[in-house]
Amino acid sequence: MKLHEYQGKDILEGYGVAVSSGSVAYTVEEAVAAAEALQEEGVSLFVVKAQIHAGGRGKGGGVKLAKGLEEVREQAKAILGMQLVTPQTGPAGQQVRAVLIAGGVDIAQEYYVGVTLDRQQSMNVIMVSTEGGVEIEKVAEETPDKITKVWVDPMTGLQPFQARAGAFALGLEGAAFKQGVRFITALYAAYVGVDASLAEINPLVRTGNGDLLAIDAKINLDDNALYRHTELAALRDLHEEDPLEVEAAEHRLNYIRLDGDVGCMVNGAGLAMATMDMIKLAGGEPANFLDVGGAAGVETVEQGFRIILKDPNVKAVLVNIFGGIVRCDRVAAGIVEAAANVNITVPLIVRLQGTNAEEGQKILQESGLKLETAVLLKEAAAKVTHALHGTA
Repeated sequence: MKLHEYQGKDILEGYGVAVSSGSVAYTVEEAVAAAEALQEEGVSLFVVKAQIHAGGRGKGGGVKLAKGLEEVREQAKAILGMQLVTPQTGPAGQQVRAVLIAGGVDIAQEYYVGVTLDRQQSMNVIMVSTEGGVEIEKVAEETPDKITKVWVDPMTGLQPFQARAGAFALGLEGAAFKQGVRFITALYAAYVGVDASLAEINPLVRTGNGDLLAIDAKINLDDNALYRHTELAALRDLHEEDPLEVEAAEHRLNYIRLDGDVGCMVNGAGLAMATMDMIKLAGGEPANFLDVGGAAGVETVEQGFRIILKDPNVKAVLVNIFGGIVRCDRVAAGIVEAAANVNITVPLIVRLQGTNAEEGQKILQESGLKLETAVLLKEAAAKVTHALHGTA
């Protein structure tokens, strides 16, 4: 689950991470009031930052400086409600419903600090770089030598020498070095404490006074651990998520929308990934990942069809079910019943394998439904491609 910048900063501050001051605003008047509160603290330069779950906000015009209250009003009015397009939102962009009003910072140097899970090493990894303010993916691609990684064994936790290694890699000295050690230690504590999958500060800045300050924050939470953090689960912003993915989650379906035109309904994550690979090998493009789980009952199949067909890009549907826990004849009966309630107007290819597969195939063939069946996965993928493009 992704969090907004202001939410991430609130969490980090609770763990002792030094963050820039600011307040979230949902209206222009709230934005001005937030700036007035900062002005009373001696702030004269303000930053108006769009709050969406995507990076590159500045490139899209979602981050603006304001030298006074009137400029805060103007910038907030321009940003609130805009459809912000960034490299991470896609061409459709994302509507801005809130802005963060923060105080301007005298920046002497920018750094990058992040914590995530290295699955290959089975350890958490702290990444630091002197190339702050730049997309870390770009740094990794063009100048990987400028990224230092420190792996932390979850059994022993972060050790003091590891935090010092990170601060050394940033080139910090004296008081700034001590602050860097404390910053990395606090950031790692926050990452572990909230069961995050990513805690990223870009940029971490050294101010003109020599202080280290997080002026941005990106926190992603592990969905599987949210049951332990009900207060954090309440921070979820459904406006920032794909409506179809939200609807699928309500029906306990694992659905992720993709950019292709072949809708996929599969039971099992591994089989779903293999199905998408076969579709691509056959010359098609999957429109989604959809794992209906081991049960694949009538209601599940029906909701799966409804969600898949709500995507206007879907031009054909491939159902690929392996009957292990669930019998193929039951799945076939479920498909027939679901099809009676859902208007399926695109080509439908169904592959059933496993327990009672032959019985399931017979039910489908005698159902009167306009569909094609397949035995092999390669055959099913080829039939989908043929239905779309007339090629096998």
